[in-house]
Formats: sequence, C-alpha cells, structure tokens
Amino acid sequence: MTPDAAPKLLFGDLLALAREHWIRAMAQRLGALGFTGYRRSDPLVLRSLRSGKVALGSLGVTMGLTRQGARKVVNGLVERDYVQVTASTTDARRRIVELTPKGREYLTAVVATLRSLNDEVVANVKAEELSAAYSVLEYVKDGFGVNSGPQLGRSRPTSMLAPPETEGTF
Repeated sequence: MTPDAAPKLLFGDLLALAREHWIRAMAQRLGALGFTGYRRSDPLVLRSLRSGKVALGSLGVTMGLTRQGARKVVNGLVERDYVQVTASTTDARRRIVELTPKGREYLTAVVATLRSLNDEVVANVKAEELSAAYSVLEYVKDGFGVNSGPQLGRSRPTSMLAPPETEGTF
C-alpha cells in the first residue's frame, strides 16, 4: 500500500470478510469433491482427531469452547457420519470422539483443500507482504487475548485507521 492510499475498510471488517471468503472457498471446493455441509470448525476438529481417539472435553479446550459447545460441533460431525462418539472404558461419563472411515476421507480432503488455498495465496502474494500479513495476524491472534480490555488513548498508525467517512459503516 502506498503511503497516501487510504484503507477502504477497518482492519477487523477486512479480516472478517477475508475469513468468510476463505470459508466459502473451502465449502465450494469440498462440495465439488462430494463433501457437502462444510462448517468452519471442521478442520480444527478433524485435525485434532487424526492421531486417534480424543476425549470430548479435550476437543472443547482445543477449540476454545465449553463442553456443551464442543458437543454441538461434534454432533454436527456425527450427523454427517464423520465421527463417532462412545463412552470411555474407564469412566462412563467421559465421551470419546474418533473419526469414522468417511471422516478419514473427509480429513484428507480438508487438509488437501487447506493446502491448496494456502499454496494459492503464497503463489499470488509477494513474500514480504505475506510475512507482514502473518505478523499482523499473529498479533491479533495472540495480542488481544492478553490485552482484551479497551485501549482508549493509545495511538495507532494512521495507515491502520479507516477514513472518517467510512469508519463504522460496515
């Protein structure tokens, strides 16, 4: 971006739109492979299960969800026959989640699609710009968790601010 180029959207708006486009691309590409009903939580859950059985509570921690939230995500995968849930052999209250054969195929397709999208970005974005984007995204991912309170009065680079006429319009 040139110094005088003003961003058209606030950073968070652009980030949200980019994420939605990524999710749509995943859904379309997986649908073309015969895997319909893609949900944005699928890749994290599936990759968490690739090494074997995992306790439902552990999946919740991995996804940053409550046990109830994790159960809802897992139930969606059960409905599509990608995972099965069984009682633990050591504690009947614990639920164990594992991939079904169809789920293993879906995992393979999801990982291949993620890699394909990633390769597309790498091929079409200059290395230094991609490195800068990673730095910004790492800050957002890691920084806001630590400092989640309002940061009023902190100065921000003007290149990160939306022009006054578009601020808050999205």
